[in-house]
Amino acid sequence: MDIQQLTTIGIYHYLTISALLLGLGIFAVMTRRNAIVILMGVELILNAANINFLAFSKYNGGMEGVMFSLFIIVIAAAEAAIALAIIINIYKLFKSVDVSRIDTMKE
Repeated sequence: MDIQQLTTIGIYHYLTISALLLGLGIFAVMTRRNAIVILMGVELILNAANINFLAFSKYNGGMEGVMFSLFIIVIAAAEAAIALAIIINIYKLFKSVDVSRIDTMKE
């Protein structure tokens, strides 16, 4: 077996990394109570989708995956800014970012 074949990164490597990121993101969203950690889990899920789009774009030769990834990056940046603003307001009201303690709506 040639050394180049051993060091070549294929689509399955990208998909494996993406599946690991997706699993970690879902785990963080489902098990954590801290709003900031939940936000980081959502970011991991979006990055897993980006890796999938870019991997399939690389191996299929089209630019659609790159365009989708750029849109996801823009949406993730906007989501992070809005979510952090919401988390700051929640902290001001409740003095905690624990989502299990935030159960009332205030005017």
